[in-house]
Amino acid sequence: MSTDGYSRPLESGVKRDFREAMSYGDYLRLDLVLSAQQPLSDPTRHDELLFIVQHQVSELWLKLMLHELRAARSWIAQDDLSPALKALARVKHIQHTLTEQWRVLATLTPSEYAEFRQYLQSASGFQSWQYRAVEFILGNKDAQMLQVFDHEPQIHRLLAELFDEPTLYDEFLRFLHRAGHPVPKDILDRDVRQKWHLHPSLLPVFADIYDHTNSHWREYEACETLVDVEDNFQLWRFRHLKTVERIIGSKSGTGGSSGVPFLRKALDLTFFPELYAVRGEIGS
Repeated sequence: MSTDGYSRPLESGVKRDFREAMSYGDYLRLDLVLSAQQPLSDPTRHDELLFIVQHQVSELWLKLMLHELRAARSWIAQDDLSPALKALARVKHIQHTLTEQWRVLATLTPSEYAEFRQYLQSASGFQSWQYRAVEFILGNKDAQMLQVFDHEPQIHRLLAELFDEPTLYDEFLRFLHRAGHPVPKDILDRDVRQKWHLHPSLLPVFADIYDHTNSHWREYEACETLVDVEDNFQLWRFRHLKTVERIIGSKSGTGGSSGVPFLRKALDLTFFPELYAVRGEIGS
């Protein structure tokens, strides 16, 4: 037994032989996950691995976020608000993690990125279908984006399904209607394929919820949770913009966008505008 104060003996019950048993690596398919980082620079540039890992990890978190948003939408449609809010709480933690990840990519200097940027060719984060799926389910629907995925029929079909389905917000408004709140019929019957825009007729509905929190607590809690989700999304967008600005400055994006100006326009997008507009009505 070691006496150096740092080592510890392996407990007798700890499994050592995995020739016929599932291991940690087997369960997580680490053979696939850890072999998916394939830098294209030749000779390989040291910092390209950072770039690949950053974006692959982001896609994994987006996969989980989409999973949770779908579940939350389904539970709200069933008037089961508690598990929906639990799922959205997890979404918020995922968002915090995604935003913090930009700090890692921000360690990439312009000169380091320039060493391998050409190997991306026309690839760009703009083409992330999972990001588009998240935006679709939250309400930022844009039919033009479907064209970007014409070359991938399965992904195009998945996005088209989300495009045609009610958003998380649509289902929440239907929930409010079933709970007795006077959500206007034209909103309940709206074409869910259209991008959401501010509906002033909803402001009295939300003002009543905020003015009577004791009797509408679950609705009030859900409203604030949605505000958290949007607020986090805006922080992610801003951190993305500043990271890109730090690395490429005024250069265009690899996918053909204007780069930073394109990202800056996204800061004006909103998912739940009434939940912000109603703040001017509360206590008036």
